Amino acid sequence: SVDCSFSQGVCDWKQDADDDFDWNPADRDRGDGYYMAVPGFVGHKNDMGRLKLLLTDLKPKSSYCLIFSYRLAGEKVGKLRVFLANKRTPVWEESKGKDEKWRTGKIEIFQGAETTNSVTFESERGKGKTGEIGVDNVILISGLCPED
Repeated sequence: SVDCSFSQGVCDWKQDADDDFDWNPADRDRGDGYYMAVPGFVGHKNDMGRLKLLLTDLKPKSSYCLIFSYRLAGEKVGKLRVFLANKRTPVWEESKGKDEKWRTGKIEIFQGAETTNSVTFESERGKGKTGEIGVDNVILISGLCPED
């Protein structure tokens, strides 16, 4: 498995230069490192912020599981989407949290004729001005996603 977390991960993360705002590091409650977040007061409704994970060493024709922690905290905070490579349709989307707790997202990446060379986490601003959208503990493992 490959640890792509932000504090000590080995992965290559890039902010998208063509979006409306950047994701920013936020300190974890436990004080051990940080996660990436978009605070609720950043930008305007429907603005987008994209954080791209570059995957350079994935082998074609094998499958992977991307596991990550996420949180949507706050009233009408917006949407979090995940895109593979340069596809226009998200493979995963969440628009509101039941509470402010961290949850786990899993996405299966099936490599076919073309190799998925990036994963993009996109935050879309909602109407709310409080809370945040956060992503943490991004891990890539080979094979299918494990059952809970």
